[in-house]
Amino acid sequence: MIAAGNFSLTAALLLRAAVEAARYLDAWEVIDYAKSGKPDAPSGTSRELAERLGEVRRPTRVVEVGDVEGHPEARGADIAGTQVHSLRLPSFVVSSEVVFAADGERLSIRHDAGETPMPYVAGTLLAIRAVPRRVGLTRGLDQLL
Repeated sequence: MIAAGNFSLTAALLLRAAVEAARYLDAWEVIDYAKSGKPDAPSGTSRELAERLGEVRRPTRVVEVGDVEGHPEARGADIAGTQVHSLRLPSFVVSSEVVFAADGERLSIRHDAGETPMPYVAGTLLAIRAVPRRVGLTRGLDQLL
């Protein structure tokens, strides 16, 4: 069985690149964008991204969320050690972005889905073709690339 928060190949590449970046960069957060009517927050893609980053390690923070003055909830939800911020606004379909930071530089990796199901066809076919060769549960389409 293949379980994934997103069956888009480019979303799988986002996940793979982010895991690699987390091995070298100490600080990151995830931003989850979706249409205003999307009831779940964060999206499955952003949740899976945060969980996978948590398997690498926890990002460093100068100020822990519990020590934030004002409204700590403005720092987002802690998912597997990663702060995840969910925006729900008109004109978005669904996007996931991870922002890594180091002294004097940043790396942003983002996946944007279009308004049709087309981005999910190639990844779904990849998963269907892989199932007969797999034993047990494979978590994440990136594991099939």
